[in-house]
Amino acid sequence: MITNIIISLAVIFVILGAIISAVTAIGIIRLKDIYSRGHAAGKSATLGAIFLLFGTFLYFIATDGYINMQLIFGILFILITGPLSSHLIMRAAYNNKTPYTKDTKIDELKNEFKDKMI
Repeated sequence: MITNIIISLAVIFVILGAIISAVTAIGIIRLKDIYSRGHAAGKSATLGAIFLLFGTFLYFIATDGYINMQLIFGILFILITGPLSSHLIMRAAYNNKTPYTKDTKIDELKNEFKDKMI
């Protein structure tokens, strides 16, 4: 009984992860500038990948009865490196003065980093 519940939760997490990853891909295609795309890639792609790995983790607990440490390390690795890498890519784009879209209203970093490189 508990095995079926855990497998059902695993399937729900995998489906949610796949949906979030698909929405991320659509967002990366449709958004206009690198800053918006980096936000979509850094936040929602990380969440989608974590949901997929957590669903797989639950499935292995339910079927094999053991905790897979590789999946835990994978979840932690993606949790740390996903947002960090997108932040660094956006900061490099800002340093290279990559233009914004016309819809961008405020540049909050302009006054703070006027004279120095980030």
